[in-house]
Amino acid sequence: MKISYNWLKEYISIIESAEEIGKVLTSTGLEVESVEHFETVKGGLKDIVIGEVLTCAKHPNADKLSLTTVDVGNGKIHPIVCGAANVAAGQKVVVALPGATLYPSKGEPFTIKSAKIRGEVSEGMICAEDEIGLGESHAGIIVLQTNVPNGTPASSFFNIQSDYVIEIGLTPNRVDAASHIGVARDIKASQKRELKLPAVDAFKVDNNNLNISVNIENKEACLRYSGLSMTGLTVKDSPDWLKHKLLAIGISPINNIVDITNFICHELGQPMHAFDATKIEGNKVVVKTLPKGTKFTTLDGKERELQSTDLMICNASKGMCIAGVFGGADSGISNATTSIFLESACFAPDAVRKTSLHHSIKTDSSFRFERGTDPNITVYALKRAALLIKEVAGGGISSDIVDVYPVKVEDRIIRVKDKNVNRLIGKALTRDEATGILERLDIKVIDSKSDEYTVSVPPYRVDVMQEADVIEEILRIYGFNNIELREFAGSDFISSFPAKDINKFRNTLGQQLVANGFYEILTNSLTNAAYQQKHNISFEGEAVEMLNKLSEEQGILRQTMLFTGLEVCAYNINRKQKDLKLFEFGKVYTNRNGKYEETERLAIYMSGNSEAESWQHKLQSLNYHDLAQIVNGILQRSAITNVNLEKIEDPLFDFAVSVNSGKKEIGRIGKVKTTLQRDMGIKQEVFYADLSYASLFDRSNPVISLKEVPKFPEVRRDLSLVIDKNITFDTVETIAHQTTKALLKNVNLFDVYEGDKLQAGKKAYALSFALQDEQKTLTDVEIENVMNNLIKAYETKIGAVIRK
Repeated sequence: MKISYNWLKEYISIIESAEEIGKVLTSTGLEVESVEHFETVKGGLKDIVIGEVLTCAKHPNADKLSLTTVDVGNGKIHPIVCGAANVAAGQKVVVALPGATLYPSKGEPFTIKSAKIRGEVSEGMICAEDEIGLGESHAGIIVLQTNVPNGTPASSFFNIQSDYVIEIGLTPNRVDAASHIGVARDIKASQKRELKLPAVDAFKVDNNNLNISVNIENKEACLRYSGLSMTGLTVKDSPDWLKHKLLAIGISPINNIVDITNFICHELGQPMHAFDATKIEGNKVVVKTLPKGTKFTTLDGKERELQSTDLMICNASKGMCIAGVFGGADSGISNATTSIFLESACFAPDAVRKTSLHHSIKTDSSFRFERGTDPNITVYALKRAALLIKEVAGGGISSDIVDVYPVKVEDRIIRVKDKNVNRLIGKALTRDEATGILERLDIKVIDSKSDEYTVSVPPYRVDVMQEADVIEEILRIYGFNNIELREFAGSDFISSFPAKDINKFRNTLGQQLVANGFYEILTNSLTNAAYQQKHNISFEGEAVEMLNKLSEEQGILRQTMLFTGLEVCAYNINRKQKDLKLFEFGKVYTNRNGKYEETERLAIYMSGNSEAESWQHKLQSLNYHDLAQIVNGILQRSAITNVNLEKIEDPLFDFAVSVNSGKKEIGRIGKVKTTLQRDMGIKQEVFYADLSYASLFDRSNPVISLKEVPKFPEVRRDLSLVIDKNITFDTVETIAHQTTKALLKNVNLFDVYEGDKLQAGKKAYALSFALQDEQKTLTDVEIENVMNNLIKAYETKIGAVIRK
């Protein structure tokens, strides 16, 4: 919700800046999200003045340009090259001086500079409407009929207004603050100032030329309905003061009648609606529901089908408005309107909420009615609006106020105990302090006893329903920051931490894999014994054979997840789905000397290209390092950090490494054996990771350590090493950390080269080293010493050649 700082000051004395008022409001519970500077024309026409064209001649080097001299005040004459066809000597014009930044109606802002245009000096720019954001016209420069002195700021000539817009994140319970006066009430209570409500004493009926009756048929949905008629009106643009107020809070002006209803909504929080009185058939307003399926066209031109519960404002024969939500197209205000019926009502929140939700219509009106408006303000709002409409549209009030109020909404009576006030606030307040705050909030004390008192809460405070709510009102105005902390902090209870849940952990890992483009699969635990027999593959323990086999293809319980996963890969590849990222949580089974064991595993499969074919990038096949990166992410999520990799021989893989944490093996990753793939009909490489799910889960309690953010900069240095092909990056990284433990923060491999420019059996690593001292800035000498030590270590330990 947006509040204009200048507008707010009309109702209450404010000596604080907009930013300071923002802090005051936040402290009372109206959280201010931003305070933005606003100008009716962006940039405020700064460095733009009114000038006079003294001379105008044709540009010698351009047919469509003119050379002018312009008096911009203080005796300054500026030569300006102008491209407008309507420029002429003697005109009063709008001139942007060098250094002025223009914000055009369309396009990006630009700054005026002194320049030469086709060889002639130009010191400024004579402006058109759209070039400075005053309008849309670009037919020519602005020519003014005025006698103001040359050099007069354009901002004052065009009455450019400056304001601050306070954006409040209004919570659903505080609809009482959904207006400028509502916000002013909180300032009144917290700052102990007087609230100045607009006077309506001048209201009087001018004649009785147009009397319209009101009948409420649905009294549950319409709590109160007030209205009056006005005639002799002229619909036109609103005056500047009204436009400026609405524009500041993000509302586009429409016409003087509609703008006043919007003004009242944001001034008082009371939504209003104006009907063209000539469209009210029978001079009757009936508040009722219409049959389900009735067609109704709203102001936006859309035809809507009504529910039987939609409350409507009708005339003698048909609907004119969806009550509290949106007006109808046939009864709205137009330029031809000369008489109106002005509505000020209170509708039941649940009725408006259901209708607004069903039709997917959200308006300023429905926003307030859904949460609850003040039934006791309808007549005051009506008088205020009528007086303003007379001011901006002429005419007169042509009927008495019609006010139908079937059942008066009474104040809520709540009993408050002193001991509960002190207990819930956490500080002993005097009775006078507490009741003084309530009185400033319009919550009146109507009875008082030694240990308790009774208060009367006005209906517009829809959120104050019980004693605890009254105490909250006292606290938010007294100030949360004014409640001192106790000497010893404590808590009323200690919450127990839930036990680790293996299913939640599985979901966490699954979500991580899915986020990286993987699909989960579920395969049968039964597999074909021929897979391992044909390739002479053996496992620890014996396979668990089924006693009542349905087929040989499903004759044993699997001892590895690989075979059933490869079946899925083959099935997809044979159907042209060749880019695969798959994972499965499952179990493997073993018979160890008559004891049956089942173990939970996480299997990951990758094959094909890393991304789908596209013009944006070249196809790149997935490789072992892509899989290793995914596994590394799984290990980090499982809080396994002390990881080391060891090359192993495994009959399932062409090459593989075991992933170890200390002396315990977590799993294995590598490229699936080519002969095994081909036997299953797969002709592309498949990379496979087999991880112990139990080991991942056991370690999944991360130890979080914190340290201060370093104050001194990190330094990067690069090295290029030529080394034997069999030397891994893990070895290179380990040597680096062993050589310089204190200053080395990270080692990164950013390029690998293998080709005919190197000797056979060699490869080149391009490495970056991040160096940092957390106590001081590293000197060049210290950095060179570290790098020299690294070079020496690589040359000595792995026979590296440093590429220059």
